Amino acid sequence: MPDTEQLSPEVVYGMVAEVGFGRYFHLGGREATTELLDLCHLGKDKYVLDVGCASGKTACYVATKYGCRVVGVDFLEKMIERANERAQREGVQDRVSFQQADAQHLPFEDNLFDVVIGEFITGLLDDKQKAVRGYVRVTRPGGIVGLNEGTKLKTPVPQDLIEYLAATFGFRASLLTREGWQGLLADAGLRDTLATTYKAEGLGSGREALKDALGVAHRALYMYVRNPAFRKYIGGSLSLPKNLMDYFGYGIYLGTK
Repeated sequence: MPDTEQLSPEVVYGMVAEVGFGRYFHLGGREATTELLDLCHLGKDKYVLDVGCASGKTACYVATKYGCRVVGVDFLEKMIERANERAQREGVQDRVSFQQADAQHLPFEDNLFDVVIGEFITGLLDDKQKAVRGYVRVTRPGGIVGLNEGTKLKTPVPQDLIEYLAATFGFRASLLTREGWQGLLADAGLRDTLATTYKAEGLGSGREALKDALGVAHRALYMYVRNPAFRKYIGGSLSLPKNLMDYFGYGIYLGTK
């Protein structure tokens, strides 16, 4: 297991940015992202905020498929650089913009966006409720907040699994149950909340996932050779506890302002 004393969130996310993990490298993969987006009723007249945009994959996909205007935010400068490169490469720079920002302190005016989405970002934050209230603040009346987040499927969670997640992801904030996520949305003022949970079966499949995986593997090998901290981290994080997926999965959560 990685040394938790050396793995702050900044260290972990910095390594993630260098390796270049795409947005679909989360539980449920692209299928989960597509389900979330379909539930948000997107269209070319919608203005969308992607919180924790990472390398910009989802933001660019939204602009391409739905014709939306999209703003993506991430607190890592390296991720914003990669996202801007992706937008240029995919030819959507006229509809997508990216900026560095903290999900708990969104730098936008009230009632601005039609849809706010976040995938596997809110669960990593120290103050999840503050973040969700911020999402709601910048969403216009009648707009939608939609999240795809890691979820506890049953409790109590064995201590060894809690320690594994803390060490691997560099955070100690507790993951929530389905009821916990729904409560966050309701407490932030959202109505007509929806929640669907799933057992984790992988990080996605198909040609898109394979293409990402090959690129990530190449950069990961380079970092493994050159970066002792990354060697220590990856050595522990790949030792997946056998019962992890019995307790943790993911959920799609939405609410209307």
